[in-house]
Amino acid sequence: MASLGELERSVMEVLWTTDGALTANELRDALAVRDEPGRTVATTTVLTVLSRLERKGFVARTRDVRPHRYHALLSREEHTAELMHEVLDKASDRDAALARFVSTATVGEADTLRRLLDELARR
Repeated sequence: MASLGELERSVMEVLWTTDGALTANELRDALAVRDEPGRTVATTTVLTVLSRLERKGFVARTRDVRPHRYHALLSREEHTAELMHEVLDKASDRDAALARFVSTATVGEADTLRRLLDELARR
């Protein structure tokens, strides 16, 4: 899974919090409000970022309408899970990495993990 640059991450955050697809101009406007009010990213920059995100498999564009509309291919949670798997795959000792992760979990996170593992075992 490709990593995200700062502006790519900002674009994805907007797409993840938006219902439906957005045009490059709508994304530009949302970024101006979200990141630094008063600082506007050029539409051409947004289009470049969207093109990169499309190549990386993060977004898809609807080509049958003009202007094109863009939407996220994965949810934020799916992306996070893929990143976690990628990191675990690179660990020299996967069990030790998982043990360390679990040892730093809060009580609430441990309860969630326990519940999810129980559900998985019942399948």
